[in-house]
Amino acid sequence: MRDPGSPPPVSPPCDPPPCDPPRPLPCPTRCPGIRVHRRSRVVARGHRARGQAWHGQVPAGAGGSAGTCGIGCGLGGPRCVDAGCGRGGLGVRPRGAGAVVPTRGCRRCHIVVPAVPNRSASRPKSECSRPKSGWPAQRDRDGPPSPLPTLIRKKRDGERLEDAEIRVSCAASPRALAQGRGQIGAMLMAIRLRGRDAGETLALTRAMATSGRALAWPPAWHGLVVDKHSNGGACGDKVSLALAPALAACGCKVPMISGRGLGHTGGTLDKLEAIPGFRVSLSPEEMCSALERAGCCIVGQSEELAPADRVLYGLRDVTATVDSVPLITASILSKKAAEQLSALVLDVKFGGAALYPTQDSARELARSLVEVGTQLGIRTVAVLSRMDQPLGRAVGNALEVLEALECLDGGGPPDLRQLVTALGGVLLWQCGKVAGAAQGRELLGRALDDGSARRTFEAMLGAQGVPPDTAQRLCSGTPAQRRRLLGTAKVCEELPALQDGWVQEVRALPLAQVLHGLGAGRARAGDPVDPLVGAELLVGAGQHLRAGEPWLRVHHEGTLGAGGRRALQDALCLGPEPPRDPPPLVAETVVPAGAPPAPQ
Repeated sequence: MRDPGSPPPVSPPCDPPPCDPPRPLPCPTRCPGIRVHRRSRVVARGHRARGQAWHGQVPAGAGGSAGTCGIGCGLGGPRCVDAGCGRGGLGVRPRGAGAVVPTRGCRRCHIVVPAVPNRSASRPKSECSRPKSGWPAQRDRDGPPSPLPTLIRKKRDGERLEDAEIRVSCAASPRALAQGRGQIGAMLMAIRLRGRDAGETLALTRAMATSGRALAWPPAWHGLVVDKHSNGGACGDKVSLALAPALAACGCKVPMISGRGLGHTGGTLDKLEAIPGFRVSLSPEEMCSALERAGCCIVGQSEELAPADRVLYGLRDVTATVDSVPLITASILSKKAAEQLSALVLDVKFGGAALYPTQDSARELARSLVEVGTQLGIRTVAVLSRMDQPLGRAVGNALEVLEALECLDGGGPPDLRQLVTALGGVLLWQCGKVAGAAQGRELLGRALDDGSARRTFEAMLGAQGVPPDTAQRLCSGTPAQRRRLLGTAKVCEELPALQDGWVQEVRALPLAQVLHGLGAGRARAGDPVDPLVGAELLVGAGQHLRAGEPWLRVHHEGTLGAGGRRALQDALCLGPEPPRDPPPLVAETVVPAGAPPAPQ
């Protein structure tokens, strides 16, 4: 008899023990298409530490020793615990005080053994092996799915694809998808031209979400895990930097997964990387630790989270299908579904510096996102906001960090604070913190004014690698101290107005295009971004300017030429009379079909 305290036996890595003919059992959590085998078991120390049944674990007296996995592959042994089973089964890793999280498998029940027909004699190799790609196997109960060229032909001809057929396009590994760029690109173009109905979009979103690992949160956080997503604008969108800590200061948990800029200026991650020591790559365990410590984190998409999205996103860029509403919807919401969110607010921008030029075109995307998000079980609301002028006064990564800190101090530009409180108020209402969006805006505004949001931001910086003294000086220092900490560009140049007049607007797109050429943005993924390049608006709409008065301060490395100066001057629109009152920044709120409007 083995000593109970000794380590569990390790099965031979290449000689699986025989098992009886498979006797498929329904998944204990009734997940469709997945089965477990009665005799395939493997010791898993992560379960053993818990000493209780959990999903496929065998409790004491149930035909196996306490703490053994009831659905394992028969090959892994302790490997399942340490690095995920190489042949299937249930791989777990310790997390926190004895908790365990799955490393592979079905997103509902964490099982990776695919459904197989009831066969006789020896066990087929596929019964206790996970797919070589590492992604969960998908199988149509009514027979094998159609080959990809057939599916391309169906969509090209305007036919509807079934759920199982849609899963085929996401069932390969990232490497296989990349190797099949031609076929996947043809499918993306067919979707762009023919569209997809809500059911097809939902199926694609689910397939992409389950192509990788889902995050798991403590039960005490149920209903409090929220996030915000923006479809981006040309310049000045630093809302996330102030919103995430403000929501955390109000009691929410905010695991914000953001992206890098691809185009005119940097994205949220590029802005945060202007802070010395800030880490945007965190493991799921590190994310959980950051949420426990600060209540929020802002990170990039990991390799384990919705890997199908990373491949398809890259192909969309080179196949001119970036603007496809079904593909945008699936890309955004697949990551949010893998986050296991309770509530989500979407900032869908429109205008001259946004992806969607009109409110009607932005509304189409917003409705798609809200309907699919709701069907995924996420309380989802979209806000349509204008992006014709820069948001706030600063454009450029380091300059936008400084302006976000002004907002966290309770000040900053009014339009930035308005959008932060509008989005945050909706999220606080969605997760039940307040009775309506107006009360949510007030609660969030108090977090900005009393310093609790800024202190939360400082805690988030510490949780994501910023040295404590750097975080303290950045959050509590004077504006001059903050600027010296982040650094300054070689040249700081002010542009004068060329004539007298009233400022009608400062157009965002020409400003962003010039800054992109100076190094504030990237043309291709992986290109470097200069965090010190940027611009500060010295005037706003409704102000009167005299010829020769400065209206813009440009930070650059000595590369601004005469052509760039002319383009910047074209961004300033002057008129002989004061402008009319501008339209509201938040134009519309989109809620699920049939739901009452968001209470104000």
